[in-house]
Amino acid sequence: KAVLLGGEKMKVIGVIPARYGSSRFPGKPLQDICGKPMLWWVYHQAIKVKELEGVYVATDDDRVAEICKKYNMNYVMTGEHSTHIARVHELSTKVEADYYVNINGDEPLIEPSTIKAIIPTEASDKPKVFGLMKILRDPVELIDPSNIKVATNKEGVALYISRAPIPHPYKTILFEYKKAIGVECWNKEALELFVNSEPGEMEKIEDLVALRFFENGCPMHYTLVESNSLSVDTPKDLEKVRLLMKEILNK
Repeated sequence: KAVLLGGEKMKVIGVIPARYGSSRFPGKPLQDICGKPMLWWVYHQAIKVKELEGVYVATDDDRVAEICKKYNMNYVMTGEHSTHIARVHELSTKVEADYYVNINGDEPLIEPSTIKAIIPTEASDKPKVFGLMKILRDPVELIDPSNIKVATNKEGVALYISRAPIPHPYKTILFEYKKAIGVECWNKEALELFVNSEPGEMEKIEDLVALRFFENGCPMHYTLVESNSLSVDTPKDLEKVRLLMKEILNK
């Protein structure tokens, strides 16, 4: 299943960081959606991506590990981490790969084609960071600080990412806002850069860990995708996803 590029075999794996303790929504990965835990839905969308040579749940909680065992999902136990990127870095010390595709454990509606869109075309020995973004169509999402807004140049390299609406509509309103979605990709060098760097001023101000790459001169490349995925940040989001999942299953 490894990606073949010019005869070279490139290993790309999927990682779903899952912690039980969440300040806003404890036990979120194990919340029931149509008879299965949310984590199960994310995992089973990810394993449909044939370019991924394996998918792993990365967790520090025995309750999550037990669910992984129950549903035959690959998992790796990690220590406690304050960021999902540090958790993926620890997994990278146990599972070798050229790239690690992070799929948020709170996006049960994520489409396999969306995950596939982030997979790089070549390996690199320099830090590489990739993200996905979609056009933001709901005005409520624009002012919600849990939605990360993205501004890029014409090549898709991020100029800045923020919890605030960017860019500011000072001269015109004839543009579309874009928001990051819960799929990211790093090589080992980028993960090493992250864990060996201190949080910078912008990261501390915005409480946005991906800004650490930005502040350390590592470009972040974003690809625009069409996606109907919805992240579950609150119990209200969960109710919305349950209704959508029921509609999908009834079809």
